[in-house]
Amino acid sequence: ESCSVARVLEIIGERWTWLIIRDAFLGLTKFDEFQESLGIARNVLTDRLNRLVDEGIFERVLYNERPARYEYQLTEKGSDLFTALNALRQWGDQYLSAKPMRLLRRKSDKRPVVAALVPEGVPVLASHEIELVPGPGFPRHAHRQ
Repeated sequence: ESCSVARVLEIIGERWTWLIIRDAFLGLTKFDEFQESLGIARNVLTDRLNRLVDEGIFERVLYNERPARYEYQLTEKGSDLFTALNALRQWGDQYLSAKPMRLLRRKSDKRPVVAALVPEGVPVLASHEIELVPGPGFPRHAHRQ
């Protein structure tokens, strides 16, 4: 297909894939961390991680030689999904959730940040200028959502 939306959905248009990417943005890198956070079947997680590596969204990095253990780190291509992921979260917060679980805000003044269209060439916030913090719907006992 020549349609970019259709091609993107072929790669990341599945629920588990987006949740793995979300967890990577929350700092998870290891197979067992993803599995514990998501409760996903190991074979499904293996399949999704392999696909994300094959597509260049994650890279597999050796962190232990004996036995060989790898962590999964977002590549630049994967990191560029941050805006898209937050646009989906923002839409879900508006239409599907009474209270947002997390809020994205600018570090300097703590003002909320939203995913939006801007004219090309207009400076956008860099990742070091923003932070994701628990929102009013975040359960006190939860570590990740």
